[in-house]
Amino acid sequence: MTEKKDVKKRKRVRRRYIMKSMSRILAIDPGEVRWGLAICDVTRMLASPLETYTRKGSARDAAYLRKVVADEDVKSIVIGLPMHTDGREGVQAEKARAFGAQVAEWTGLPIAFYDERFTTRIAERELWNAGLSHKRRKERRDRVAAQMMLQAYLEAGCPDG
Repeated sequence: MTEKKDVKKRKRVRRRYIMKSMSRILAIDPGEVRWGLAICDVTRMLASPLETYTRKGSARDAAYLRKVVADEDVKSIVIGLPMHTDGREGVQAEKARAFGAQVAEWTGLPIAFYDERFTTRIAERELWNAGLSHKRRKERRDRVAAQMMLQAYLEAGCPDG
């Protein structure tokens, strides 16, 4: 009888661990005009571009993010941190950190920051290579940059997340 209880207990613990790791992460590539958003699957293996959001003021931005978090069942958020090529944080990184504090307040979710160096340039190049027009590249660039940043974050083992 004790052996059966031990097996059941181990299964419950294992199920809790699996459920904890099976949560989605939202990535935001922040900008003053637009945000690029990407989301990962529940196994945290694959990042996909979600959408590009044009900012509409603090109250509407907050409502939009809360809706995305609820609709996509997001449990944490990673925000792109613009770094200098030498690894230092500058003015844009300070803005990203302030934005992260605001997002945490809006959503109540844990926030992590991850280096987003070169993601926009790489996204632009990939979209160019795919043969997209300037207009189509502009529409997709920020969300593809967010996807690239999130995929790198996932492959790094979700540090701080």
